[in-house]
Amino acid sequence: MDGGKLTTVDLKSIIINDPFWNRYIDLVDYVILPFQWELINDQVEGAEKSYCIRNFRIACGDEKGDHKGMVFQDTDVAKWLEAAAYSLAKKRNPKLEAAADSAIDLIARAQCEDGYLNTYYTITGEKRWSDLLEGHELYTAGHMIEAAVAYYEATGKNKFLHVVCKFADYMCTVFGKEEGKIHGYPGHPEVELALVKLYRVTKMTKYLELADFFVQTRGERPCYFLNEDCVKNQNFIFPEFKDFDLDYNQSHMPLKEQETAEGHAVRAVYLYSAMADLAYEYQDQELLKQCETLWNNIVEKRMYITGSIGSASYGERFTTDYDLPNNSNYSESCATVGLAMFSNRMFQITRDGKYTDIVEKALYNTLLAGIALDGKHFFYVNPLEVVPEIAEKNPTYRHVKTTRQLWFGVACCPPNIARTLASLGNYVYASEQNTVYVNLFVGSRIETDLSSGHVELLLSSDYPVKGDVTLEITPEMDGQEFTVGIRKPSYSGKAELSVNGIKEAVCLEKGYLYLTRKWKAGDKITVVFDVSFRFVRCNPRVRDNIGKVCLMKGPMVYCLEEADNGKYLASDIMDSSVPPKEEFDESLLGGTMCAGLEGMRIDYSRVGDTLYEEERPSYIKDTFKAIPYCCWNNRGKGEMIVWMREK
Repeated sequence: MDGGKLTTVDLKSIIINDPFWNRYIDLVDYVILPFQWELINDQVEGAEKSYCIRNFRIACGDEKGDHKGMVFQDTDVAKWLEAAAYSLAKKRNPKLEAAADSAIDLIARAQCEDGYLNTYYTITGEKRWSDLLEGHELYTAGHMIEAAVAYYEATGKNKFLHVVCKFADYMCTVFGKEEGKIHGYPGHPEVELALVKLYRVTKMTKYLELADFFVQTRGERPCYFLNEDCVKNQNFIFPEFKDFDLDYNQSHMPLKEQETAEGHAVRAVYLYSAMADLAYEYQDQELLKQCETLWNNIVEKRMYITGSIGSASYGERFTTDYDLPNNSNYSESCATVGLAMFSNRMFQITRDGKYTDIVEKALYNTLLAGIALDGKHFFYVNPLEVVPEIAEKNPTYRHVKTTRQLWFGVACCPPNIARTLASLGNYVYASEQNTVYVNLFVGSRIETDLSSGHVELLLSSDYPVKGDVTLEITPEMDGQEFTVGIRKPSYSGKAELSVNGIKEAVCLEKGYLYLTRKWKAGDKITVVFDVSFRFVRCNPRVRDNIGKVCLMKGPMVYCLEEADNGKYLASDIMDSSVPPKEEFDESLLGGTMCAGLEGMRIDYSRVGDTLYEEERPSYIKDTFKAIPYCCWNNRGKGEMIVWMREK
């Protein structure tokens, strides 16, 4: 854990102007946030009700009625507020800010005198903290804290921050090692990483200590959850909990003994993110090593090529090494967000580019697949193979939606996607004393202060359509000396770097190209990465992908869709000896880089109705069109496949 943790560049100092990302980021500001505000106010016809704002009105006495929705329904508005905060950090929007302020006023009025804040328990009168296993009180508190910190940093307004500090102060009196306090921890981790954020903005060490208590106590034997009434009496809020073991929520053993990623995937990566934060804050090498072990297990044995995690729908969970089914997986959008959060924290501590490679993979594939290009429809589950008539009729696939949905009864994913897109700049750059890191190649302009002075960078690229990346440097004064660290993606075998047209020898360390010199205004760094199409094969221990290939370009995974290639995609065989052709389609989804492939398909015109026969099917040569996985299902319902049979 050499040196300090890298810091992100203030979102207020980043302007993104990128041909690929702008269409998604602009959606957040102009479509997603206004649309989701209507959704959480139950104003969208045909969408599932959120009841979120309504519950707060009831909790503060503005309306009468019963609590509706899930026990964690408050998080709909919390994540919306966090996304709104990131949007406001980039540019003022009086209408958005007024809506956010009105929600914060409502939340503040719903807060109890002692600081407690949760509409479910306030309205129902259920006993507080009596069901930590599944009651989600601490999970909900965590999202409130994250939103309040983001809103304070974006606007300077401290009302929401005071609300969550009062809540956190109350939690500090309830939980801890001391006699008379509750020795439990969250069933759904989230508050741990949020408390670290609150500590960093307030400098109140008790918040950090509470986060550490939750992590260090988790998994102690006997497990705290076994003493809760819901377990002893089998009266669960969520009936399926009776089938889950303690590994479902990572409480089956102390965290420093866990070497494999187990259980509910979102809970796991949120917890691991907090572990990474605490490893840094306490300079705990053993805890950091545990984070590395868990991260390696995920990435090397339990992660889909799209950067998604969670192989099983029942429990939304990890299963075992190399179990990666393509058509029945869960791959929740929130889990991908959590993996990006965990990986980014590990990069900031270790400065190792392998972590940023996974951030990039997750963001370019599963995150974007979770949202339609209209900004108003969402996937919760992200399969790698879909046959609509089977997914809609076979109960095994009841979790798989064949088209994106307006909203969900459990609506964690849409606002999670929104807050990630709105805060994309947090992943693009990082800095330390006299070094600025370029992690993702997103067209943008930043300003940041290094120990040598103020620096501006202008990044230009058409990545990943092309591999050329240009950085124009504007130092505070000519002759200012500092270092630029540029990630060399692991997929790119070569990286040619030049400054002002002259090739430079650079230091490559842990996946980053480092260039130190005395800079003058107008200096240009040009890096060329290899983003040509390539076929990727899976470890043959993954039984579902034996004899199959996946097409990638840079970090992007490609797929076949029925709209371009007809039905029965599983029968198509690709000839990987023929290089894919780049085919930019101006008319497709606003302009999309596609791939032309050669191969064979079964001639279904010669297939009869007999279910079983000895004769081999006839194949015919054909060409195929592949599109980015993140774009699938934007042209209506149809088959889709990522892993294709190889000739």
